[in-house]
Formats: sequence, structure tokens, C-alpha cells
Amino acid sequence: MAGAVRKIVVMMSVSVDGFFEGPKRELDWHLVDDEVHDHFNEVAGGMSAFLNGRVLYELMVAFWPTADRDPKNSRPVREFSRIWRDKPKLVFSKTLEHADWNTTIVRELDSHAIERLKREPGGDMFLGGADLAAAFARYGLVDEYRLYVHPVVLGGGKRLFARSDERQSLRLAESRTFGNGVVLIRYAVNP
Repeated sequence: MAGAVRKIVVMMSVSVDGFFEGPKRELDWHLVDDEVHDHFNEVAGGMSAFLNGRVLYELMVAFWPTADRDPKNSRPVREFSRIWRDKPKLVFSKTLEHADWNTTIVRELDSHAIERLKREPGGDMFLGGADLAAAFARYGLVDEYRLYVHPVVLGGGKRLFARSDERQSLRLAESRTFGNGVVLIRYAVNP
């Protein structure tokens, strides 16, 4: 389709009260069973690239590159390991010195370069990391939010959406309830 632009999609797990990590940066409250993980794999498998900040990249690289080699890991975990390892990745960092696993380090967020990237052929791009997502949103570069709301109230931690004076209008594109109580709420950003 001529003129089609691939989307930048923020995909994040959040608590009911809007936190993506607990007060001690814990993520043990995530309810990712095989059904949810199969869904993640299906979505991630169709993405053309992963765009991450340094913190998320370092969390990912600590486990995912070789997770498919451990037979104790579940089938969906082993499958995601291959998806993550093989996809191109851009990590936005001023301090990261070296990156492996099909990863390019990007030193500055250049909105014009990202707009050009969005016009290149290929599938949508997964954007992970709350700080990076906020930076992309400030430039109007986020096209969609896929929020996986987990049935827990954390009471504290780091919020996905920082305080802002800017209002952003969204349109519900999809909602889905998984068997374990996780709810996907997918919003398109209105232009």
C-alpha cells in the first residue's frame, strides 16, 4: 500500500493503579501464563523491530538471548527467546558502550529520523520502556498503546504515564480478557 506508515506501538504491563514496576522495581506481580505469553509472541513475531531504552534492554539481554536453550523453560518462553534474539533492535542510550544480539545503539532521539524509519517498509515496531515511551510521546511518535492490565493494586512504584500538562486523545481499538484476569486494552492515538 503506497504511503503506508508502520506504527510505533507501546506494549506494557501495568497494575490496576497504573504502575509498570513495584516500589523496589519488582515485576513478580506479572501474570504471564501460556495464553498471555502466546499472545505476546504472536504480536511480537509480527513486529519488524524492538525499540528499547537502556534499562529495558539490559533486563532483556540478561535472560532472553539463550532462554530457548533451557528445556526447563516453557514453550512460549523458548519461542519468545528466538523472536527477541532474531529481531532487529534499537537501544536508545547515551551510556551503553556495547550491544549484541542484532542491536544498534542510538545515542539521541531524533524525531525526524524516527519519522523516516516509520516510512520504511516492514511491520510495526514495538516500543518498550516507560521513559523512552514518554520521550517518543512528547514528539508525537507513538501510534498505539497496548496496555496489559494485571489484576493487582501495587500501591506504589513507577507509573507508566508521568504527570503531564498535555492531554492525549485515544480511540479504543481492541479489548480482550485473558483467562488469568489480565485485560488487554489497545488504544490508537488520535492524530
